[in-house]
Amino acid sequence: MTSAASAPLKALLRPLTTLYLDLHRHPELSGAEERTAGRFAGWLSEAGYEVTRGIGGHGVAGALRNGAGPTVLLRAELDALPLRETTGLPYASEGEAAHACGHDLHLAAAAGAASLLAGDRTAWQGTLLVVGQPAEETLTGARALLADGLYERFGRPDTALAQHAAPLPAGMVAHGYGPMTAGSVTFRVVVHGRGGHAGAPHLAVDPVVTAAHVVTRLQTVVAREAAPTEPVAVTVGSFRAGDRANVIPGRAELDITVRAVGERALAAAAAAVERIIRAECAAAACPRDPEIDRVSDSPVTHPDPAATAEVRAAHVAEFGAERVAMWPPTLAAEDFAHFGGDGIRLAYWMLGTIGPAAWAAAPGATAAEKLAALPANHAPDFAPDPRTALPAGVRALVSAARSALAGSPA
Repeated sequence: MTSAASAPLKALLRPLTTLYLDLHRHPELSGAEERTAGRFAGWLSEAGYEVTRGIGGHGVAGALRNGAGPTVLLRAELDALPLRETTGLPYASEGEAAHACGHDLHLAAAAGAASLLAGDRTAWQGTLLVVGQPAEETLTGARALLADGLYERFGRPDTALAQHAAPLPAGMVAHGYGPMTAGSVTFRVVVHGRGGHAGAPHLAVDPVVTAAHVVTRLQTVVAREAAPTEPVAVTVGSFRAGDRANVIPGRAELDITVRAVGERALAAAAAAVERIIRAECAAAACPRDPEIDRVSDSPVTHPDPAATAEVRAAHVAEFGAERVAMWPPTLAAEDFAHFGGDGIRLAYWMLGTIGPAAWAAAPGATAAEKLAALPANHAPDFAPDPRTALPAGVRALVSAARSALAGSPA
């Protein structure tokens, strides 16, 4: 049994599980994570960290110094998603927010890792910075932390580590040697028309029809403008217009995301989206130019190959080679990449969440068939199994951090 899976972790599992269940029951949306930040900050403080709150919003940073050596950052997220949970679990959240992406699992695992690393400082040297990031779901939190002086106040890390829940069997981790998550751009668009009576459409300029043409035309960005070898996705996630069947409204609103695993493909697709919106509005003789607001953007998460190899080796030693898989590029988006650059190495991996009973019950004869049948992140019935996923998440972070803290500063 490795040190990360020893008696100290077993002693932590009850309070860690209590923390996880509490976080799951009380999700908070991006920018409103005050209670969640307080729980995480309190845990880090009790573990002996020097804790600062209110960074870039409700961000939390806990610093622990253990002599000369590298600085390593562990990142976990505070926020939840705006949806209603349908898992039926006794600890399910109520209302219109839910931890359907696993951020509660990430936080609890980071709390456990922070305690274990603080409790045994003989296996590492350097500075450990444990960060609770706000507003990851809106892809604005990492940039806000950095803009508020995270590195100036606490020191630039040599390596930044993060993991993300995925519908793999619990007890597994997965790494990639290319892009792990896509870069993305999110647009908020207002199409301006001229309102009028439904019985006299010739006297109006209907923004609903114009926006519908935008939605339809946007499908050609992937079908006809992106190379077949380049994964790109354009999604209209929200379409809002009007209140009554007999009234042509004066405006229609769209929320659009663009994703790609290459920065050049992302830039080209985003430019195409803007071009199409303006062209459709011009074709419809809209009385005003459309409003196109880039509300967020994030780069491709491309972990450092050397850091990935080191962490992967630590995970093979911790879990065994059969539980350390490879992960292909995905069009899910993430803002963790902002923590890297200028010599800061990133290591990022996926953490399995599916308990053995759920995995066995999932239809399908192959792993791919089971994965396709199981609830994925952002689904209202996504439900990690804390009994198996939480201790694995702690072990993954501890072994990765010890590996990174054993090296020399960059």
